[in-house]
Amino acid sequence: MKKKIITGSKLWSVAMITAMVTACSAPAATSSTANAAVSTTGTTKTVSVSEQTSVKYADLVTMDADDTNVSWSATDSTTIKLNGTTASITGSGAKAANGSVTISAAGTYVLSGKLTDGQIVVNVADKGTVHLVLNGATINDNDSAAIYIQKAGKAIITLEEGTENAVSDGKTYVYADATTDEPDAAIFSKADLTFNGTGKLTVTGNYNEGITSKDDLKIVSGTINVKSADDGIKGKDMVAIQAGTITIDSEGDGIKSTNDTDTTKGFVAIAGGTFNIQSGSDGIQAETALVTDGGTFNIVTGGGSANAPEKVEEGPFGGGGWGGGTPPTDMGTPPDGEPPADMPSNNGTNATGAAPSSSTNAKAPADSTADADTSTTTEEETTSAKALKAGVDLTVNGGTYTIDSMDDSLHSNNNVIVNDGKFSIESGDDGIHADQALTINGGTITIAKSYEGLEGAIITLNDGDVDVTASDDGVNASGDITATDADADADAATTADDSTKAADTDTTAVSNTSVTETTGTTSTTDQSNQSTDANSNARPQGGGPGGMPGESASNSELHINGGSLTVNAGGDGLDSNGSIYMTDGTVIVNGPTDNGNGPLDYDGTFEMSGGYLVAAGSSGMAQGTSDTSTQNTIVMTYPETQKAGTLVHVQDSEGNNILTFAPAKDYQSVVVSSPDLKKDGSYVIYSGGTSTGKAVDGLYTDGTYSGGTKVVAFQSTSNVTWVNESGVTTANTGMGPGGGGGQGGFGGGRNRPQSGTTTDTTGTTGTTDTAK
Repeated sequence: MKKKIITGSKLWSVAMITAMVTACSAPAATSSTANAAVSTTGTTKTVSVSEQTSVKYADLVTMDADDTNVSWSATDSTTIKLNGTTASITGSGAKAANGSVTISAAGTYVLSGKLTDGQIVVNVADKGTVHLVLNGATINDNDSAAIYIQKAGKAIITLEEGTENAVSDGKTYVYADATTDEPDAAIFSKADLTFNGTGKLTVTGNYNEGITSKDDLKIVSGTINVKSADDGIKGKDMVAIQAGTITIDSEGDGIKSTNDTDTTKGFVAIAGGTFNIQSGSDGIQAETALVTDGGTFNIVTGGGSANAPEKVEEGPFGGGGWGGGTPPTDMGTPPDGEPPADMPSNNGTNATGAAPSSSTNAKAPADSTADADTSTTTEEETTSAKALKAGVDLTVNGGTYTIDSMDDSLHSNNNVIVNDGKFSIESGDDGIHADQALTINGGTITIAKSYEGLEGAIITLNDGDVDVTASDDGVNASGDITATDADADADAATTADDSTKAADTDTTAVSNTSVTETTGTTSTTDQSNQSTDANSNARPQGGGPGGMPGESASNSELHINGGSLTVNAGGDGLDSNGSIYMTDGTVIVNGPTDNGNGPLDYDGTFEMSGGYLVAAGSSGMAQGTSDTSTQNTIVMTYPETQKAGTLVHVQDSEGNNILTFAPAKDYQSVVVSSPDLKKDGSYVIYSGGTSTGKAVDGLYTDGTYSGGTKVVAFQSTSNVTWVNESGVTTANTGMGPGGGGGQGGFGGGRNRPQSGTTTDTTGTTGTTDTAK
């Protein structure tokens, strides 16, 4: 089902990233790719632009000599030996009193021993650099931060090679007055703070947080273990991690940045390292941008996906697979003359008078809408347990990610860009979610569990291998993007002639942001050629029935320009509140088994110009590609449900293999689009049988097929040919706009005009052919 969303976040312009890069002394100008979609209705034109930029760690972070300095000598440093509640000091710049040590001058200080109840305070008036070397030190303060950087230009904490160090605080703090709330972490700094070295540090934040910096927080190296009552590691202006092994067990967020007043700050950038994070809230959360270049990440949030609250999807009138509005009265009838028990009627119930069972979730009663909305809002305000979360853009350039999240696994309030990486995801909500644009340029992504697999207003797959399992929609393009003034130049730079040229066109807008061009571009499409139905709803010509009468398509878009996408969905397989464009790649959809959803669901058009598509599932909401497509498609509907694993074989009149596919679930419709299909070709469809080839995700690409039963032989009559066991038929248009993408119905029993029939459709043993 479609999940209607109202995006409340701003469409951040690339100026934010530009300012961020400039502030961090990053390399100057390169180009970025503009993905644009244009929707025209009458004289009103809405331009949707998403500027995709590939930002890397080095664009945001610069390490200076102090950050990487781990050297020290006894003659050039001050030695602080801790002993219970006292300390002995050799050298200048530090003073011990009342169980604590105060450092008042820049320099290097080497700490060893154990302080059972005291504090290391850094208070350097001239704001010089203070270098603390933990050389086998254990520091605990029962009622405040154990290490408190009160004033300094910068503080460097080196974990001496071969040593183990520990820092902890108590469960309650004593402040000077009721207005004071700092420090609030076991290690707390008001200055820039950097960790380096190869030793080990264990931080226990019993009061609140483990490690906090009110400015920049950098980790160059080391083994750092943090256990905290709230957030594990927090930096206000940035958290930058170059390497190291970091383990966090936090009740709040694992790693986070917090500056929400300066768009050039508040980011998290990770070059590499090993991360083991168990957090009650978000795993890694950036107020602005989150960038990961590499590393190994094992993240569990909110107790994992098994701890996610139960989802309640919208029913026939609130969006979902019905797209809002009123269900149509003409949905056809199966051979027995009765509508299926699961098919909703005009009053929102099914044939038995009960509410339709769409997927595993039932619609909340109409009178509970307000309560449901209130509950959702409360949940969003009080609980966020996402694994990787960005307030602006989330960019993944590489790394290995094993994620079990109660909430979304990857989430951005703006854009998500995945350039590479290996992902193993189990999510209690969305696998990957972007409020605006989700772009995948590479990587291997396995979403083994999710409510919805991929979600964004504009979703673009340019390359990579993506495997999605979802209890609701596998891929859901929903939400509207509206261009801002800052996007005008990007719109002007988008010059693709039409959607069929998307794979061959690199459309770039020059800017002074860093970046890597996207290899496939989201096309600019003109939908001015529209018709209007009796309800005065503007509809693009040739579209399918995705939305009900009463709803027009949004500017949401799904673009598939390459790579491979495999979907196993309980709801819609590929779902767009707007249109779908496919220029290249391989898509396999094992769609829903209930008739309230479809393997393909779109409200605009599905323009197919290249690649290979097979989509199997229920027939009640079945759609094919649009008749505006330049690549041909066959849509087969069956009179009864076929069992999972039953082969579907399509071959041409010369015995050449077009499709040999074993759907993973029960199915009653199959859509196949291939470059090998011809508009006036002759084809035979078989059911059952076996193949000697090797199947990948159920699709056989070699071997010999034999032993099947011929279902139908036919000659295609258009670029989208609908067939049932009786031959070529015409797609029903009762669900929405006409054309090749119309309603599939219930197989041969549909009350539809027949545009052609063939004979010899039953009882014939399939022939043997060698697949290409």
